Amino acid sequence: MLSTVAVAAPPSPAPTARIRSIDALRGLVMLLMLVDHTREFFFIHAQVSDPMNLATTPPDLFFTRMAAHLCAPVFLALTGLAAFLYAAKSGGAAAASGFLFKRGLFLVALELTLVGFAWNFSLNPPVIYLQVIWAIGLSMIALAALVHLPRAALIAVGVVIILGHNLLDPIAFEPGQPGHALWAILHDRGFIELPWGARARTSYPLLPWIGVAALGYAIGPWFRQEALSRRRKLVLSGLAMLLLFALLRATNLYGDPTPWSVQPTALGTMMSVLNLQKYPPSADFLLLTLGVGALLLAGLEKIPDRLAIAVAVFGGAPLFFYLLHLYGLHLLHLLATAVFGPNQGEVFGLPNVASLWLLSAVVAAPCWYACRWFGALKRRSDQPWMKYL
Repeated sequence: MLSTVAVAAPPSPAPTARIRSIDALRGLVMLLMLVDHTREFFFIHAQVSDPMNLATTPPDLFFTRMAAHLCAPVFLALTGLAAFLYAAKSGGAAAASGFLFKRGLFLVALELTLVGFAWNFSLNPPVIYLQVIWAIGLSMIALAALVHLPRAALIAVGVVIILGHNLLDPIAFEPGQPGHALWAILHDRGFIELPWGARARTSYPLLPWIGVAALGYAIGPWFRQEALSRRRKLVLSGLAMLLLFALLRATNLYGDPTPWSVQPTALGTMMSVLNLQKYPPSADFLLLTLGVGALLLAGLEKIPDRLAIAVAVFGGAPLFFYLLHLYGLHLLHLLATAVFGPNQGEVFGLPNVASLWLLSAVVAAPCWYACRWFGALKRRSDQPWMKYL
């Protein structure tokens, strides 16, 4: 059983401190998420589709959006990895299972309350968007059951889901048909009619994310080994995923519903190749982002301590940062609209992508100090509920 593998006779003692590279990678992708959410609030006049429309999306906006593609896959994989480390420290898979189930329920409730309100500032919105916090919460609930599998079986589940879920693409249920709501939650992004007249939008169909979380848990034993061995495995697995992505994408036969095509310029062709489906994430999307994520995680173990510590401040308080930056961006947009007035239709928008990145950097600075304060508070606290934040 995986619980036995996880806690019995490890090659080295269980780590008592947080692994800095994990927090650093989580912090890095959260900064990219900040840029993408700044785009959502301050560049709504140039909204992008999924996959992006290459005829209307300029390269700077395309690659800004694409950078954010790392966020959800890396965060789900690190969620699984963190669950393994919790199991190793707290009594095995049974302890991790209970924690995952309770924290998963907490995150689902948070998505439906504080997170949803941060986006729309409405107590009764016409559309309830079930986004990444919802997907993380439900993936944790699913992982609470999967952690009891033998490690080989867990790896098989993760690989089959990630590489095979696109085989389910032809299956569809029209609104009103039996199974429509369940399939919209699991695989097809869509709307679910709610009894009080509102609708729910399943922005992050769940099934592929369960596979990502499962593989994150399965690589946990690497992080109880010597650092050089761990980095070697991360690099090899990252390169293997990128190679498989290149092979699948080159054929245009399987891996993503949107085939690429040769464009008038080399840059345009590159954009076409990288223009992958995120909702739900295709096999190609996950191979590319998880491959890059594995290489980043290995690389972050070698960067200077001062830089790693600075970025890890965000990763050490991820949920706090998530709520803080959403409410901050929304309030800042309301303030900008009140002071300067709408300049892009009915909203206030920034003039270009460079100013989008600049504003993100300005917002990140006070968030860093707030996260440093909260992270220290959380480490000092002996309250059991603090570990859920």
